[in-house]
Amino acid sequence: MAVYTHVPAEEIDAFLARYDAGHLVSAKGIAEGVENSNYLLETSGADGTGHRYILTLYEKRVDEADLPFFMDLLDHLGARGCLVPRFIADREGRRLQQLSGRPACLIEFLTGISVTEPTPAQTRAAGRALGELHRAAEGFTAQRRNTLDIDGWHDLAAKCGDDLDRIAPGLRARVTDELAYLTAHWPADLPRCVIHADLFPDNVLMLGDEVTGLIDFYFSCTDIRAYDLAVTHSAWCFSHDGATWFAARGAALGAGYRTGFGLTDAERAAFPILCRGAALRFLLTRAYDWINTPPDALVTRKDPLAYLRRLDFYARADASELLGS
Repeated sequence: MAVYTHVPAEEIDAFLARYDAGHLVSAKGIAEGVENSNYLLETSGADGTGHRYILTLYEKRVDEADLPFFMDLLDHLGARGCLVPRFIADREGRRLQQLSGRPACLIEFLTGISVTEPTPAQTRAAGRALGELHRAAEGFTAQRRNTLDIDGWHDLAAKCGDDLDRIAPGLRARVTDELAYLTAHWPADLPRCVIHADLFPDNVLMLGDEVTGLIDFYFSCTDIRAYDLAVTHSAWCFSHDGATWFAARGAALGAGYRTGFGLTDAERAAFPILCRGAALRFLLTRAYDWINTPPDALVTRKDPLAYLRRLDFYARADASELLGS
């Protein structure tokens, strides 16, 4: 989440008038993330009751044509017991609007906080929630290509070009070598389904050790199911700078996922390669954003080298070390 498009309070209040959501009390831009413009809204109804919503304006990386896929997916998951935020329809039944020249939606607010330093118990809960999401996704027939697959990584690396070496000397050659390795070794026959593809701690809401919500599905797509666990592993099982690996979190994530769904033998064998792919994917998207983020954007740039350190770790690890025995 971030703020690229600044919307005056008067425009937000007029936007809310289309809904049974009350009048605007406050609107706070949310700086975390890099994809869309997001505001936390507080409103007051005629009876004085307060409510909270998320207002999202979709920026350059989210294709408006993909929004029905995300909406239908969250409806499907929510109907099967997943704690996910629904898109709210206005009085005329429309979920997709226009605001400040951007596609925009009003979205349910879920309670809970995102942890910054997850404990093993919280990591286990996240693993179980991911497994339950995969189980709930069974029967969802709509598909969306992962635009950040290997082809997408090649494209990003080309766009970053020599600027990669401005981030760290030799980074372009390291990325080129890793792309060659993953292109040659990426598994082609593992089970596929709709995946979240971005289940970082800031996309999981918790109260204590319990998950209260999974949010930010704008990278969700059809891809290798175990790759979703690899993305989550890279996000939950290291220090923020990628320099420290927390083995207890890795074991807890694996145990939680087994409770919610589970891995086949083939998925487990391929897991280190999937983790290398996850690390390279975030290294490249962070590098691209580091190079191209406008200086006046209210957004927190994230260090690409934190994922280079993860990539180096994954290149020498095996599945038992990553997920516990």
